[in-house]
Parts: sequence; C-alpha cells; structure tokens
Amino acid sequence: MLHVVHHADYMAPRPERGTFRFDKYYLVMEELRVQARNGGAAITEHAPAPCPREWLEAVHDPEYVEEVFTASVPRDKERRIGFPVTERIRDRVRHTNGGTWLAARLALRHGYAANSAAGSHHALENTGAGYCVFNDLAVASNRLIAEGSARRILIVDLDVHQGDGTASLTALRDDIFTLSLHAEKNFPVRKARSNCDVPLPDGLGDEGYMAALAAHLPGIMDDFAPDLVLYQAGVDPHVDDKLGRLALTDEGLERRDRFVLREARGRGLPVASALGGGYGADQRAVARRHARSMLAMADENARFAG
Repeated sequence: MLHVVHHADYMAPRPERGTFRFDKYYLVMEELRVQARNGGAAITEHAPAPCPREWLEAVHDPEYVEEVFTASVPRDKERRIGFPVTERIRDRVRHTNGGTWLAARLALRHGYAANSAAGSHHALENTGAGYCVFNDLAVASNRLIAEGSARRILIVDLDVHQGDGTASLTALRDDIFTLSLHAEKNFPVRKARSNCDVPLPDGLGDEGYMAALAAHLPGIMDDFAPDLVLYQAGVDPHVDDKLGRLALTDEGLERRDRFVLREARGRGLPVASALGGGYGADQRAVARRHARSMLAMADENARFAG
C-alpha cells in the first residue's frame, strides 16, 4: 500500500515568465494510478489542507510570507525563485507545504508515506530560490516537533543540488539534522553548511554513489537517533537529467531509495518522502522516475509490515 498525498492545486498553470514546468505533478499521479490499475501497489490518496500561515511564519520572515500571500513578491525575489508568484502559485505552495506535514503524520502511522510534490529545499528565510517558494522540509520539521509528533528529525536530502535553504533554516537547532549528498559543482554556487555535506564529483555513477551513501547514512541514524526521517527524494541525480551532473541509472535510483527505507525501517523509523527535483524534455520519463521511486519505497516498507 502506497499512501500518497496529492492535491489538484499541485498542478498550477504555467506562469507567464520562467522556465519551470508544473505538468510533471499531474503525470506522476497518472503513472501511479496506471500502476495501480494494472495490478501494482494499491494506492490511497490523501488531500492536504493548506498550510496555516502561522506555521510558515514560524520558519520564514513574516514580511516575506505576506508578500507571497498577497502575490506581491518583488521582481528580484521572483527572479531568484524562477517564476512569478501568482495567487495560484500561492495556493499551490500552501498545499505542498501542508502536504509534507500530512505525509509525515501518515508515515508515523503506516511506516512510509509520500508527498507527490514539494522538497523545496532552496527556499530561505526571507526569499525563495531555485524554483522553491517556502521550505516545506523546514516548515514541516518545525511544526512536527512543536506539536509533539516528533522529538528529533533527520532530513535526508539526496537531490542532486545541495539543500542550502534547509541547512540555513535549521542550522541552530540540535533537534533537526540535515544530511545532503549533492553534485559538488552544481547549483547553488555558494553552499550552506549542512550538519553533514557529502559533495560528489561530476559523472559519479551507481556504485560510487551507493558507497558514499552507505558510508554516512547508517552512522548518522545511529548517532543522531531520530524518531522520524524526512526524505528529499529528488530524481535529478539521474544520468539523463537536464540539470544534474551525476550519472545514476534507473536501477541506481531504486537502489538508493530502497537503501534509505531499509536503513530507516530496520531501526523502526518512519519515513516521509517529498518529490524533489527531476528535469528533462520528456516530462513523462521524469514522472516515471518519481513514480518508480515512491513505489519502490512502498514495497520496501511492506517488508517491515506487521
């Protein structure tokens, strides 16, 4: 059983400026539904409520939150984000942030759950960046700890780009740990400092990537002892990704995802994943990678059921 969080607002219309395409969010769900109809994993869809303003203001500058809520984000910030922040984009990011929190709550109950969007790890305190408006990983972590759903949260960021926003927003906390494996020479040019950064060389393939992951993740789980894992499961380390510099295959991405689930669930830790990055001319191919990622993790989670 795959518990997946999705909302119609995830599929925002393409803004008049910028290059970001939102159609993959619909295509991911289409792929998952086709798999379910063809006898694959059963899927239960959950619709998130919009993230309350006070949850966002607990992490982001209230003035910036006001700019987003009133669709009055200055052009210089919109340029950093990569598209204009319209009212539809505002509604979208409120739902994607609520979606990561809901996925975490579902994971606490079922062992694993996925948000079919989000993973907006570049958003900073007073601005968005890199196609990210609000940082759902930091917002959800802060809220889950504040409400008592978790005491210590490990954020595992395996997007090809460093999670600079998440690292910056959680840097002073001892109850949130950030691990980032990323292409060393990729965006952002100026990296933040995660609790553990693992910069990777251009062109690294499946074996080298898995060796790096295995060298860090198990020890961090043992030493930090979280009670929840938020996983930024970007598929942009793929060899064919337009914005990546690594060389993982489809099989390598699946090995990565199953490894994260196996290490977490073997320690009794629930995992909530966010979609993260994945870019290419063939949006359906990108969507298939995301869908395969979620289905592989649901399958791995099933091994620990009961």
